Amino acid sequence: MPDQPLQIDELPGSRDGIRIMRLTGPLTLANLFGFQAKLRADQSQALILDFTEVPLADSAGIGALVGAHVTRQKDGRTLGLVGVNQRIHNALEVTRVQNFFHFFATVAEAEQAS
Repeated sequence: MPDQPLQIDELPGSRDGIRIMRLTGPLTLANLFGFQAKLRADQSQALILDFTEVPLADSAGIGALVGAHVTRQKDGRTLGLVGVNQRIHNALEVTRVQNFFHFFATVAEAEQAS
């Protein structure tokens, strides 16, 4: 499973300034660079990452999320995570970075909070 590709669908939000990236597949070192490039290119005020179809994230994937959080926070922009499964939550807790992120059950909930 970690060798599977990561598909990223970029979607407009329900209003200006919101961008949604729907991820499908594992977030691992093997497929990280395309993900990081899309994160860096995104200039939206609020970015929502839909993790509903992401089964796992390795330490490199978690590092990319932390980097995105730091960059966006420094620029006064937000990052929300949707549909994060228990396995990824556990990895974020073990690495002690879970408090960096805002978690939502649905994209609509994340958009409303943005």
